[in-house]
Amino acid sequence: MPEPIKITFLGTGAAIPSLRRRPAAILLHYGSDYFLMDCGEGTQIQMQKARISPMKLNAILITHWHADHFAGLLPLIETLHLSRRKDPLKVYGPEASRFIDALVEMSYWGIGFRVIPEDCGEEEIEKLIETETYTIYSIKVKHSVPSVGYCFEEKDHWNIDMKKAEKFGLKGKILREIKERGQVKVEDKIIKLEQIAEKKKGRKIVYSGDTEICKRLLEFSKEADILIHDGTFVEIPEENRPHASAVEVARLAKKYKIKQLIITHISRRYMNEKEVHDAVKKVFKDTIIAKDMMKIVLK
Repeated sequence: MPEPIKITFLGTGAAIPSLRRRPAAILLHYGSDYFLMDCGEGTQIQMQKARISPMKLNAILITHWHADHFAGLLPLIETLHLSRRKDPLKVYGPEASRFIDALVEMSYWGIGFRVIPEDCGEEEIEKLIETETYTIYSIKVKHSVPSVGYCFEEKDHWNIDMKKAEKFGLKGKILREIKERGQVKVEDKIIKLEQIAEKKKGRKIVYSGDTEICKRLLEFSKEADILIHDGTFVEIPEENRPHASAVEVARLAKKYKIKQLIITHISRRYMNEKEVHDAVKKVFKDTIIAKDMMKIVLK
């Protein structure tokens, strides 16, 4: 059985925080791996509230270098240092080298572990991390500064039907072998994986970061299990702002067959998210308005 994918919304507000919404930060947990997507002011406090130790972080993925998306990095790094972290920590983002080097230099005493910047965003779509079970990509998006979104894509996997396997006399270690090789030989008979198992498509989670409507991101998100998208405003104000209209995102989520849309990065002008909720639900019913400390689990 695949691992559940757990998503914790640590901060769901826009550039100016409020008492109800902290700046952007989302934690994705898969198996033993933890990825922090954006790290706005107060993120480590939110992680404490969620009872998630920052020592568990495998990597941090910054969408862009506006303060509401990275200002929590310095105190988080200092906390990891004081907690005696030794494992290196990779921080991905457009121009990551420029900003991470500057942050590390701000420490008088140095940091007891390596903070490794990983630049991304030069290419439209880049593969950043790959394991046996998942791949993480960056997708170039449209904002006022170099910006990317991120995609966590689980690899397709096979679910073995134990009743079918038993009919062929398969059990124990040989089941692992048939998964790895695609077939096994039992006596003089070749048994193929598809005879005893069903192929299940891997799950896909996409996070936009701050962006205008971006066709590249939406095409990459097609049929995603969850699209977490910038919805700062219900409708874009007359003045030009490099964000997406929540209503337009909802319309396009329907077009691109997104299974679940989650609107985040909500402007503080919406003291009650009902206005946002009612507007997008009319367009795409499978929409959730994110709240701080909200948890989503994909099983």
